[in-house]
Amino acid sequence: MIKRLLASFLLLVLLTACVLTGPEPASDKQNEWWREAVFYEIFVRSFYDTDDDGIGDFNGITQKLDYLQDLGITAIWLMPIQPSPSYHGYDVLNYYNVNPEYGTVDDFKHLLDEAHQRDIRIIIDLVINHTSSQHPFFIEANNNPSSHFREWYIWSDTDLGNNWHPGNQGYYYGLFCDCMPDLNYRNPEVTAQFKEVTRYWIDEIGVDGFRLDAAKHLIEEGDVTENTQATHDWYRDYYTFYKSVDPGAYTVGEVFGAGAFIATTYENQLDQIFNFELANGMMNSVNGGSKTGIHSAWKFTLAEIDDGDYATFLTNHDQDRVMSVLNGNQDKAKLAAFLLLTLPGTPFIYYGEEVGMQGQKPDEDIRLPMQWNANENSGFSTGNPWRAPHSQYLDINVAAQENDPDSLLNHYRKLIQLRKELSILRTGELSLLETGNSGVYGVLRTEGDEHILALANLTDAPISEYALSLEESMFLKGDITPRALFGSARATPVNIKNGKFTGYKPLDELPPYQAYLFQFK
Repeated sequence: MIKRLLASFLLLVLLTACVLTGPEPASDKQNEWWREAVFYEIFVRSFYDTDDDGIGDFNGITQKLDYLQDLGITAIWLMPIQPSPSYHGYDVLNYYNVNPEYGTVDDFKHLLDEAHQRDIRIIIDLVINHTSSQHPFFIEANNNPSSHFREWYIWSDTDLGNNWHPGNQGYYYGLFCDCMPDLNYRNPEVTAQFKEVTRYWIDEIGVDGFRLDAAKHLIEEGDVTENTQATHDWYRDYYTFYKSVDPGAYTVGEVFGAGAFIATTYENQLDQIFNFELANGMMNSVNGGSKTGIHSAWKFTLAEIDDGDYATFLTNHDQDRVMSVLNGNQDKAKLAAFLLLTLPGTPFIYYGEEVGMQGQKPDEDIRLPMQWNANENSGFSTGNPWRAPHSQYLDINVAAQENDPDSLLNHYRKLIQLRKELSILRTGELSLLETGNSGVYGVLRTEGDEHILALANLTDAPISEYALSLEESMFLKGDITPRALFGSARATPVNIKNGKFTGYKPLDELPPYQAYLFQFK
């Protein structure tokens, strides 16, 4: 078995070597569909079960595509879908197959077809930093020091301390755990193989791209385990490769903790990375009732990147859920959604965030079954679910919010629809406004001669003591009466002199937790 696999992989190496060279692909903005997208992150195991085994599946997502389309979602990120011994899937056994608990390859292709017919793209998690310790290549490498696959992993004759684990003969490196041995990307065969994996999923299966797990940890340099020069060099070559396979393929990197500065170091290596700095800023401001967090994050971001070329989110599958961070406060959850969906960047929404699902670590409890209705097992499965839904599903679920115009779900729908209708919310420039009150958040989005004011009271009390000022110049002049796009209020006219304004109060009083969009035109 191992010999057959080895022969197959060596052939793939030779084939891949033929396409490793070539000119760097030119940037083609028409291919950058992700700049217009609203993503939805799904843990397949927890989304919807169609075969009553208590585990979500590909067919379940297919059945819920209409729901996602109605929400306004235009792209999906699927957490790991390849075979794995763990519930989460971040330790892969076979990179050329799907987890049989989720369905078959044909089921997945059917999901892709149905999604694409709705103009919804799908990217999948690609775990390239490490394999499972139960992967046949690692088993062979661990049992036989003379095995060809020994050089596919990282070994030492002695215990070098943290992240080194005892093997059958020697010690191997695994940054995350002994169950996830790191791959050796200094071995060109490993690189060639993962290029072939990339080609397989894009060409043969039809995915639209990848979220690259643990992207910053690929190649260590001594004691430095993240964002090394060798890692950047690897991604630069990888970028050239996958763009040669499909110029429209998209990669977004998990560079944990990164802000805009780190994002700039991955240009022409990954299409985007997640902006953790902005995520923390949004959540801190909403939770603390002060613009300080988000304004600080934006100042750092705008100093490095002014075109929104990064991925934004509130929290994800590795963090406590938004509603739990906000202590169940729906008003704050609505404000968080407002910030996310009216600011630059490519927004990612974690499944269930749109209805206010709660969840706190351990990790299994932030990845609980989707709360579809108040039926048994939250409508997720008629079987015994892999993990019980959150106890709040009886009150917090899709069905309960579907027809309530004031629900969190419909709040998300309205904001996503506005983002789709108004390109200025997706790609417009951003200017921070002085507001004269730490509890008042204000930014101006600009595209050509169009401007949109985003305004919010982040506190639980009405605010009348505030005044907006814009120090940067805008194209408009004279008295303009802003038109309300979001929030039921009529703004007073603003007087613009030399392209600027000062001391402007659109409303005499800002009610608690209220947010508005006003169009200057």
